[in-house]
Amino acid sequence: TMTRDRFIEIMKFLRFDVKSTRSARLQSDKFALASEPWNRFITNSQMCYTAGENLTIDEQLFPTKTRCRFTQYMANKPDKFGIKFWLLVDVDAKYLLNGFPYLGKDDVRPPGQSLSEIVVLRLVEPYLQKGRNVTTDNFFTSLKLAKQLKERKTSIVGTMNKQRRELPPPVGDTSGTLYSSTLWQHDDVTLTVYRCKRSKNVTIMSSMHTSVEIDSGEKKIPETVKFYNNTKYGVDVIDQMARKYSVKSGSRRWPVQVFYNVLDLAAINSWLLYRKATGVTISRRNYILQLAEELREPHMKQRKTEQLSSSAVSEDLQRKRRQCQVGRCKGNKTFDICNQCQRAVCGQCTASREVHKLMFCSDCNNPN
Repeated sequence: TMTRDRFIEIMKFLRFDVKSTRSARLQSDKFALASEPWNRFITNSQMCYTAGENLTIDEQLFPTKTRCRFTQYMANKPDKFGIKFWLLVDVDAKYLLNGFPYLGKDDVRPPGQSLSEIVVLRLVEPYLQKGRNVTTDNFFTSLKLAKQLKERKTSIVGTMNKQRRELPPPVGDTSGTLYSSTLWQHDDVTLTVYRCKRSKNVTIMSSMHTSVEIDSGEKKIPETVKFYNNTKYGVDVIDQMARKYSVKSGSRRWPVQVFYNVLDLAAINSWLLYRKATGVTISRRNYILQLAEELREPHMKQRKTEQLSSSAVSEDLQRKRRQCQVGRCKGNKTFDICNQCQRAVCGQCTASREVHKLMFCSDCNNPN
């Protein structure tokens, strides 16, 4: 597509903001150096797809060790260091709908409102008042958040941390029968405690289920546990796909690393849209290769045209001037040759000086 030096030059000057206004914007936005491409990507993703009934929220740790004020260390991740993004994904299609980075402590956060509540309410804001459900893990789920979403016609299903103060004391009791379930209800919110192992209970809160059915199988799995397992893995699937086929490359600048993440997520969303719009079954690998070929095609045509024009100019420059061989002048030097006898001929010894016509010397034009 381009020469190596051209690529290095582009990467050297690749920026996503205006340097003259950078300091002023950084005072209110720590993500100002890469906020424009990220926000445009999220806006286009929401415009191109209609979300389904079930949504899920989780975190993505984009692996990078670039120097950045909001680089995170997470010991439970395969790559320990990176930039953390909160993502909202459609469960059925695994399509990314919304997201934003975690920038550290927020000084403007209202007192009494936890980080988990702010993250969930901000991510699902475009999809409130429409009867959708959100599945979360124990970091986000709380009774206060369930009530706030219920007021906006949105339900939530998620696991709960045993340390939550709103949970009843028997939740942590593991002395019950294996594969047994206990249910509590409070303000149209159902709490299911399922003993999945001998020393472990799973606690799931749901504002979607008013009653919970128990499976008749050997493990007697409650309906809320099955629903959680079927609607929680959306963000994890996107993270795995982005890691398997990625354009990520080495760079010490964190805005460039964020741009790589935008390209990976955009490729996943476009692949899902292409399959849904055309009905064509194509693997993601083949789609990415085909997409790369189509994106580079206009650049290849332009480069080929430039090479042809430059080669024609170089041929003219490489051709040496020779002394006129007709002999009717004073030894003028010229690039032109006679079309018939192939002798060097200057303008003075040319029979016709009209441009864009065949050139003949005066001897070939008048043989007598």
